[in-house]
Order: sequence, then C-alpha cells, then structure tokens
Amino acid sequence: MQDADIVELYLRRDETAIARTAEKYGIRLRQLAFGIVQDAQTGEECENDTYLEAWRSIPPHAPGTYLYPFLARITRHIALNCCRSRKQLKRDADVQALSAELEQCLPGSDNTAEQVDGILLAQSISAFLWRLPAVKRNLFVRRYWYLDSIEEIAGRFHMGHSRVKTTLFRTRNALRHYLEQEGYSI
Repeated sequence: MQDADIVELYLRRDETAIARTAEKYGIRLRQLAFGIVQDAQTGEECENDTYLEAWRSIPPHAPGTYLYPFLARITRHIALNCCRSRKQLKRDADVQALSAELEQCLPGSDNTAEQVDGILLAQSISAFLWRLPAVKRNLFVRRYWYLDSIEEIAGRFHMGHSRVKTTLFRTRNALRHYLEQEGYSI
C-alpha cells in the first residue's frame, strides 16, 4: 500500500491505517527505537506509541507521501523521551556526547530570535547534506539522526572505525564552515 493511501485511511479515521502502517514500517520503526533505547521491549513500546501518536496527529497533519519520515520523527522523540524518563545513564551519556559533537558546529539558541531562525537553520543543514556525496551524507545521518554507534556504522558501510570517525569529523567541520558562510555565528 502506498503512503498516500495509508494517510488517507488515517484522515478517514479508519483503524486499519494502524495495521497497514505496522505492516509497511513496523520493523524499521522498531529498529530505530531499539537503536536509541537499546532494549527490545522498550523498542516495541515506542513503536506502538508511535502508532498512537500518528493516530492523534493525522489529522491535522497530513504527511502525504512522506509517511516514514513523519513516523520516524515521532519514534525518535518517543525513544529519546523514554531514555530520559528511565534514566538510562549510559545511553543518555551517548546521546549527550553526540549532542556535544554537533554543538561545536551549530549556532546556539540563547534568544527568541535565534529560536525562530531554527527553521532556516534546518533548511541550511538539509541543503548542506544534499550537497555531500551519498556515503558521507548517510554516515552523518546514521550517526546524528539514528544515533548509530561508530561500530554499527563501520559494519553497515564496510569501513574501518577510524575512517568513519575521520569522515564524521571532517563533515562536522565542513558543516561548521558552511553555516558560517551562510551567516550563522558558531
């Protein structure tokens, strides 16, 4: 079933929308959640909470043909909140370490004007990522969106650990330089 058809089921408040969503994206959503919470049962709970949140969010939102990114964003937020609420210190430390890596190349948001610019910043980051070669872009997204470990990324892309680390380091530096050129102060 196509994404637009599934979204239409949500818009009509047809409960089969959840079943169709689970058939098409259940495994991917569960893997995304598991990658963050590192617990199979909690990953399943996050997946199920995603379906509930999608049911509540569609309508008013209608992701159209972009259903998976819409659901992945929900899953990611639920899983991160789960980590915070369950005080999984090791995983929280990993998330904080990743955040610290990105903070070095992103501007801060100390005032309201900078928070409003968040949408423009997101568009700039997206434009930067689309200019990268596919492998570099995928490494960056796997690390900072999916929160994959260096080991997982190295295995997925058949690369050495140091090559992954070096590529991510250089990509962060390139992002910092790009954002400075775009007028953001780092």
